[in-house]
Amino acid sequence: MIVVTAPTGQIGRQVLDALLDGSEKVRVIARDPAKIAPEARERVEVVQGSHSDPRVLSEAFEGADSVLWLVPPNPRADDIEEHYLGFTRPACEALRQRGVRRVVGVSSLGRGYGKHAGQLSAAFAMDELIESTGVGYRALAMPFFMENLLHQAGALRTEGVLSVLAAPDRALPLVATRDIAAEAARLLAAASWSGQETVPLIGPDSLTPAGMAQVLSEVLDRPVRFERPDGEEYRATLTRYGMHEAWAQGLLDMAAAQEDGIYDPEWRTLDTPAPTGFRQWCREVLIPAVEAMGA
Repeated sequence: MIVVTAPTGQIGRQVLDALLDGSEKVRVIARDPAKIAPEARERVEVVQGSHSDPRVLSEAFEGADSVLWLVPPNPRADDIEEHYLGFTRPACEALRQRGVRRVVGVSSLGRGYGKHAGQLSAAFAMDELIESTGVGYRALAMPFFMENLLHQAGALRTEGVLSVLAAPDRALPLVATRDIAAEAARLLAAASWSGQETVPLIGPDSLTPAGMAQVLSEVLDRPVRFERPDGEEYRATLTRYGMHEAWAQGLLDMAAAQEDGIYDPEWRTLDTPAPTGFRQWCREVLIPAVEAMGA
Protein backbone atom coordinates (compact mmCIF):
# COMPACT_ATOMS: atom_id res chain seq x y z
CA MET A 1 0.00 0.00 0.00
CA ILE A 2 1.24 3.46 -0.96
CA VAL A 3 -0.08 6.55 0.81
CA VAL A 4 -0.19 9.87 -1.05
CA THR A 5 -0.56 13.14 0.85
CA ALA A 6 -1.79 16.32 -0.86
CA PRO A 7 -3.25 14.31 -3.79
CA THR A 8 -5.04 17.30 -5.30
CA GLY A 9 -1.95 19.53 -5.37
CA GLN A 10 0.35 20.21 -8.29
CA ILE A 11 2.79 17.39 -7.49
CA GLY A 12 0.55 14.98 -5.58
CA ARG A 13 -2.01 14.86 -8.38
CA GLN A 14 0.63 13.84 -10.92
CA VAL A 15 2.13 11.27 -8.56
CA LEU A 16 -1.31 9.76 -8.01
CA ASP A 17 -1.94 9.51 -11.76
CA ALA A 18 1.42 7.85 -12.33
CA LEU A 19 0.87 5.30 -9.58
CA LEU A 20 -2.58 4.41 -10.85
CA ASP A 21 -1.20 4.04 -14.38
CA GLY A 22 1.15 1.46 -12.86
CA SER A 23 -1.75 -0.33 -11.15
CA GLU A 24 -0.39 0.33 -7.68
CA LYS A 25 -2.60 0.04 -4.61
CA VAL A 26 -3.00 3.59 -3.32
CA ARG A 27 -4.55 5.32 -0.33
CA VAL A 28 -4.85 9.10 -0.22
CA ILE A 29 -5.35 11.66 2.54
CA ALA A 30 -7.61 14.47 1.36
CA ARG A 31 -9.46 17.26 3.12
CA ASP A 32 -11.99 17.36 0.28
CA PRO A 33 -12.13 14.07 -1.65
CA ALA A 34 -14.47 15.70 -4.19
CA LYS A 35 -11.44 17.56 -5.57
CA ILE A 36 -9.85 14.29 -6.66
CA ALA A 37 -10.60 13.50 -10.30
CA PRO A 38 -13.54 11.06 -10.41
CA GLU A 39 -11.62 8.46 -12.43
CA ALA A 40 -8.89 8.45 -9.78
CA ARG A 41 -11.21 8.67 -6.77
CA GLU A 42 -12.99 5.44 -7.64
CA ARG A 43 -9.67 3.56 -7.74
CA VAL A 44 -8.14 4.64 -4.42
CA GLU A 45 -8.86 4.34 -0.72
CA VAL A 46 -9.63 7.74 0.78
CA VAL A 47 -8.96 8.88 4.33
CA GLN A 48 -10.68 12.21 4.73
CA GLY A 49 -9.01 14.94 6.77
CA SER A 50 -5.76 16.83 7.17
CA HIS A 51 -2.40 15.07 7.18
CA SER A 52 -1.49 17.20 10.19
CA ASP A 53 -4.08 15.27 12.24
CA PRO A 54 -2.59 12.36 14.26
CA ARG A 55 -5.82 10.36 14.04
CA VAL A 56 -5.98 10.74 10.26
CA LEU A 57 -2.32 9.81 9.88
CA SER A 58 -2.63 6.74 12.08
CA GLU A 59 -5.55 5.48 10.01
CA ALA A 60 -3.89 6.27 6.69
CA PHE A 61 -0.52 4.72 7.54
CA GLU A 62 -1.94 1.41 8.79
CA GLY A 63 -0.58 -1.34 6.54
CA ALA A 64 1.31 1.15 4.39
CA ASP A 65 4.69 0.32 2.86
CA SER A 66 5.52 3.75 1.40
CA VAL A 67 4.37 7.33 1.87
CA LEU A 68 4.64 10.45 -0.27
CA TRP A 69 5.17 13.26 2.24
CA LEU A 70 4.43 16.78 1.09
CA VAL A 71 3.75 19.73 3.40
CA PRO A 72 1.36 22.12 1.66
CA PRO A 73 2.22 25.82 1.73
CA ASN A 74 0.26 28.12 4.00
CA PRO A 75 0.90 31.79 3.15
CA ARG A 76 -1.02 32.83 6.29
CA ALA A 77 1.28 30.91 8.65
CA ASP A 78 3.02 33.13 11.19
CA ASP A 79 5.91 30.69 11.75
CA ILE A 80 7.28 28.89 8.69
CA GLU A 81 9.30 26.20 10.46
CA GLU A 82 6.50 25.44 12.88
CA HIS A 83 4.13 25.09 9.94
CA TYR A 84 6.37 22.39 8.43
CA LEU A 85 7.09 20.64 11.71
CA GLY A 86 3.50 20.92 12.87
CA PHE A 87 2.60 18.60 10.00
CA THR A 88 5.68 16.42 10.31
CA ARG A 89 5.78 15.65 14.07
CA PRO A 90 2.54 13.62 14.10
CA ALA A 91 3.59 11.97 10.83
CA CYS A 92 6.81 10.76 12.43
CA GLU A 93 4.89 9.27 15.34
CA ALA A 94 2.53 7.50 12.95
CA LEU A 95 5.45 6.22 10.88
CA ARG A 96 6.90 4.60 13.99
CA GLN A 97 3.63 3.21 15.24
CA ARG A 98 2.53 1.77 11.91
CA GLY A 99 5.94 0.46 10.81
CA VAL A 100 6.06 2.30 7.49
CA ARG A 101 9.26 1.32 5.66
CA ARG A 102 9.83 4.08 3.14
CA VAL A 103 9.04 7.79 2.79
CA VAL A 104 9.58 10.01 -0.24
CA GLY A 105 9.61 13.66 0.79
CA VAL A 106 9.30 16.83 -1.29
CA SER A 107 12.15 19.03 -0.13
CA SER A 108 14.76 21.36 -1.66
CA LEU A 109 18.29 21.57 -2.92
CA GLY A 110 20.86 23.23 -0.69
CA ARG A 111 20.66 21.37 2.58
CA GLY A 112 24.35 21.94 3.23
CA TYR A 113 24.02 25.71 2.84
CA GLY A 114 24.21 26.38 6.58
CA LYS A 115 22.53 29.79 6.57
CA HIS A 116 18.91 30.83 6.90
CA ALA A 117 16.96 30.36 3.68
CA GLY A 118 13.31 30.99 4.49
CA GLN A 119 10.98 28.18 3.44
CA LEU A 120 13.96 26.09 2.34
CA SER A 121 15.33 25.98 5.89
CA ALA A 122 11.95 24.75 7.11
CA ALA A 123 12.03 21.96 4.51
CA PHE A 124 15.49 20.91 5.73
CA ALA A 125 14.18 20.78 9.31
CA MET A 126 11.38 18.54 8.04
CA ASP A 127 13.93 16.22 6.44
CA GLU A 128 15.92 15.94 9.66
CA LEU A 129 12.84 15.13 11.70
CA ILE A 130 11.75 12.37 9.33
CA GLU A 131 15.25 10.91 9.23
CA SER A 132 15.33 10.79 13.04
CA THR A 133 12.70 8.04 12.91
CA GLY A 134 15.11 5.71 11.08
CA VAL A 135 12.65 5.18 8.21
CA GLY A 136 13.98 4.70 4.71
CA TYR A 137 13.90 8.21 3.26
CA ARG A 138 14.47 9.86 -0.09
CA ALA A 139 14.41 13.66 0.06
CA LEU A 140 13.60 14.92 -3.42
CA ALA A 141 15.72 18.05 -3.68
CA MET A 142 14.50 20.64 -6.15
CA PRO A 143 15.30 24.19 -7.25
CA PHE A 144 12.88 26.75 -8.75
CA PHE A 145 9.72 25.12 -10.13
CA MET A 146 8.91 26.01 -13.73
CA GLU A 147 5.24 25.89 -12.71
CA ASN A 148 5.80 29.00 -10.57
CA LEU A 149 5.57 30.92 -13.84
CA LEU A 150 1.98 29.80 -14.44
CA HIS A 151 0.90 32.53 -12.02
CA GLN A 152 2.30 35.02 -14.52
CA ALA A 153 0.42 33.73 -17.57
CA GLY A 154 -1.76 36.84 -17.64
CA ALA A 155 1.17 39.26 -17.39
CA LEU A 156 3.09 37.38 -20.04
CA ARG A 157 0.12 37.59 -22.41
CA THR A 158 -0.88 41.21 -21.83
CA GLU A 159 2.31 42.93 -20.72
CA GLY A 160 5.16 40.76 -21.98
CA VAL A 161 6.81 40.81 -18.56
CA LEU A 162 8.56 38.03 -16.66
CA SER A 163 8.94 38.91 -12.98
CA VAL A 164 11.22 36.78 -10.80
CA LEU A 165 12.87 37.79 -7.56
CA ALA A 166 16.33 36.87 -8.83
CA ALA A 167 19.44 38.47 -10.30
CA PRO A 168 19.00 38.93 -14.08
CA ASP A 169 22.48 37.64 -14.93
CA ARG A 170 22.75 34.66 -12.54
CA ALA A 171 21.68 31.27 -13.84
CA LEU A 172 18.73 29.84 -11.93
CA PRO A 173 18.31 26.05 -11.93
CA LEU A 174 14.81 24.90 -12.86
CA VAL A 175 12.68 21.76 -12.69
CA ALA A 176 9.27 20.78 -14.02
CA THR A 177 6.83 19.24 -11.56
CA ARG A 178 6.18 16.40 -14.01
CA ASP A 179 9.77 15.24 -13.45
CA ILE A 180 9.39 15.47 -9.67
CA ALA A 181 6.21 13.42 -9.83
CA ALA A 182 7.75 10.79 -12.10
CA GLU A 183 10.71 10.24 -9.76
CA ALA A 184 8.47 10.20 -6.70
CA ALA A 185 6.18 7.60 -8.26
CA ARG A 186 9.16 5.45 -9.28
CA LEU A 187 10.57 5.46 -5.75
CA LEU A 188 7.20 4.86 -4.11
CA ALA A 189 6.53 1.83 -6.29
CA ALA A 190 9.99 0.32 -5.75
CA ALA A 191 10.42 -2.06 -2.82
CA SER A 192 14.17 -2.50 -3.16
CA TRP A 193 15.63 0.60 -1.50
CA SER A 194 16.42 1.48 2.08
CA GLY A 195 18.58 3.98 3.95
CA GLN A 196 18.42 7.74 3.67
CA GLU A 197 19.54 9.83 0.71
CA THR A 198 18.95 13.14 -1.03
CA VAL A 199 17.88 12.93 -4.67
CA PRO A 200 18.62 16.14 -6.63
CA LEU A 201 16.18 16.86 -9.47
CA ILE A 202 17.31 19.64 -11.79
CA GLY A 203 16.37 20.28 -15.40
CA PRO A 204 18.91 20.33 -18.25
CA ASP A 205 19.03 24.10 -18.79
CA SER A 206 21.38 26.75 -17.46
CA LEU A 207 19.39 29.95 -17.94
CA THR A 208 19.44 33.33 -16.28
CA PRO A 209 16.07 35.04 -15.80
CA ALA A 210 16.99 37.22 -18.77
CA GLY A 211 17.67 34.03 -20.73
CA MET A 212 14.33 32.63 -19.66
CA ALA A 213 12.66 35.80 -20.98
CA GLN A 214 14.41 35.27 -24.33
CA VAL A 215 13.11 31.71 -24.57
CA LEU A 216 9.63 32.96 -23.66
CA SER A 217 9.85 35.59 -26.40
CA GLU A 218 10.64 32.88 -28.93
CA VAL A 219 8.02 30.32 -27.92
CA LEU A 220 5.25 32.87 -27.33
CA ASP A 221 6.21 34.77 -30.51
CA ARG A 222 6.03 38.12 -28.75
CA PRO A 223 8.57 40.26 -26.90
CA VAL A 224 9.03 39.30 -23.24
CA ARG A 225 11.34 41.24 -20.96
CA PHE A 226 12.60 40.36 -17.52
CA GLU A 227 11.89 42.71 -14.63
CA ARG A 228 13.18 42.08 -11.14
CA PRO A 229 10.67 43.36 -8.56
CA ASP A 230 11.82 45.55 -5.70
CA GLY A 231 11.97 43.40 -2.57
CA GLU A 232 10.09 45.78 -0.29
CA GLU A 233 7.40 46.45 -2.87
CA TYR A 234 7.11 42.72 -3.47
CA ARG A 235 6.63 42.04 0.24
CA ALA A 236 4.09 44.86 0.56
CA THR A 237 2.09 43.48 -2.34
CA LEU A 238 2.06 39.97 -0.90
CA THR A 239 0.95 41.11 2.55
CA ARG A 240 -1.68 43.40 1.06
CA TYR A 241 -3.26 40.33 -0.53
CA GLY A 242 -3.33 38.43 2.77
CA MET A 243 0.06 36.75 3.07
CA HIS A 244 1.48 36.83 6.59
CA GLU A 245 4.55 38.99 7.04
CA ALA A 246 6.56 35.95 8.18
CA TRP A 247 5.76 33.97 5.04
CA ALA A 248 6.54 36.94 2.80
CA GLN A 249 9.87 37.50 4.57
CA GLY A 250 10.63 33.81 4.11
CA LEU A 251 10.21 34.18 0.35
CA LEU A 252 12.63 37.10 0.37
CA ASP A 253 15.10 35.08 2.44
CA MET A 254 14.75 32.17 0.06
CA ALA A 255 15.43 34.41 -2.95
CA ALA A 256 18.50 35.86 -1.21
CA ALA A 257 19.81 32.34 -0.57
CA GLN A 258 19.24 31.40 -4.22
CA GLU A 259 21.23 34.43 -5.30
CA ASP A 260 23.92 33.48 -2.78
CA GLY A 261 24.35 30.11 -4.48
CA ILE A 262 22.43 27.75 -2.20
CA TYR A 263 21.76 25.40 -5.13
CA ASP A 264 25.20 25.56 -6.72
CA PRO A 265 27.10 22.65 -5.06
CA GLU A 266 24.53 20.01 -6.02
CA TRP A 267 23.91 21.63 -9.40
CA ARG A 268 27.59 21.60 -10.32
CA THR A 269 28.01 17.93 -9.45
CA LEU A 270 24.78 16.68 -11.06
CA ASP A 271 25.41 13.71 -13.35
CA THR A 272 21.99 13.17 -14.89
CA PRO A 273 19.56 16.07 -15.29
CA ALA A 274 15.80 15.70 -15.17
CA PRO A 275 14.44 15.30 -18.71
CA THR A 276 12.18 18.32 -19.21
CA GLY A 277 13.85 21.43 -20.60
CA PHE A 278 12.47 24.93 -20.18
CA ARG A 279 11.61 25.40 -23.86
CA GLN A 280 9.74 22.09 -23.95
CA TRP A 281 7.85 22.98 -20.77
CA CYS A 282 6.91 26.38 -22.18
CA ARG A 283 5.49 24.79 -25.33
CA GLU A 284 3.61 22.00 -23.58
CA VAL A 285 2.44 23.67 -20.36
CA LEU A 286 2.83 27.44 -20.40
CA ILE A 287 1.52 28.22 -23.89
CA PRO A 288 -1.80 26.43 -23.27
CA ALA A 289 -2.16 28.39 -20.01
CA VAL A 290 -1.41 31.70 -21.74
CA GLU A 291 -3.82 30.90 -24.58
CA ALA A 292 -6.52 29.99 -22.06
CA MET A 293 -6.20 33.48 -20.55
CA GLY A 294 -7.29 34.94 -23.86
CA ALA A 295 -10.10 32.48 -24.52
